[in-house]
Amino acid sequence: MTHQVHAFEPPERFVAGTVGEPGDRTFYLQARGGGRVISVALEKVQVSLLAEKLEELLLEANKRFGVDLPEAALPVVHDNEPLDSPVDEEFRVGTLGLAFDVDTGTVVIEAIEAGEPEAGLSGSLPDDEEDDVDGDEDEDEPDDDLDRLRVRLTPEATRAFIDRARRVVAAGRPPCPLCGQPLDPAGHLCPRHNGYHR
Repeated sequence: MTHQVHAFEPPERFVAGTVGEPGDRTFYLQARGGGRVISVALEKVQVSLLAEKLEELLLEANKRFGVDLPEAALPVVHDNEPLDSPVDEEFRVGTLGLAFDVDTGTVVIEAIEAGEPEAGLSGSLPDDEEDDVDGDEDEDEPDDDLDRLRVRLTPEATRAFIDRARRVVAAGRPPCPLCGQPLDPAGHLCPRHNGYHR
């Protein structure tokens, strides 16, 4: 079985979003373009890490290649719209790969379907800055039977994605001031209180 690459170069819209209530949210990356909408599911920690690594990638591209960076403080148009409906999960993300394409001055994000635990992204873009977001670095090519979502973003679109991803992650349940675990509306059993409700 051959893999399917859902490529959006560039997408009309590429966002992180959720479905469900805080405490029971499913996180998605969603790309729209050319009359297609592709949604892939992933973990909250992957969204958070992706935003962090994209920030690092932009800074590194600026340092090494002199890429003009959009200022974090600039008022960008915030995309606060919900995910496009219906949200049909194409696949669950196992590995996220990042690269900076020097020739086009764009950021390439590749979400690879969960499969073999050691699947990684390697050598797909020569002379580019590459980074494995989940920390698993592997020189072998990922399996050909794993689906992928690939998007190519300008630095400005990357900044907008980072800003929204951070807002989406932060919009969950507030953390307990004592233990840091998420608070349910009914409270929670805080380990710092020896199991008593706060």
